[in-house]
Amino acid sequence: MENEKKQKKSARLAEKNYEPDDYKKDSRLSSGLAMTHEQVSDTLVEGTIDGEIDDVKGKDEDLKGGL
Repeated sequence: MENEKKQKKSARLAEKNYEPDDYKKDSRLSSGLAMTHEQVSDTLVEGTIDGEIDDVKGKDEDLKGGL
């Protein structure tokens, strides 16, 4: 019975998807999803997760106000 409860809780957590409100929530799961979303977005935009954007003239600029 205890194992069944754990499986249901795990299934509920595994079904959670990123939501924009995750940036504002205090739970570890929400902050982890928000951070992962930010890293994926950075990778798609720039090709890396380091939070730097290459300027047209070749100068790197740090993105301010991240997580």
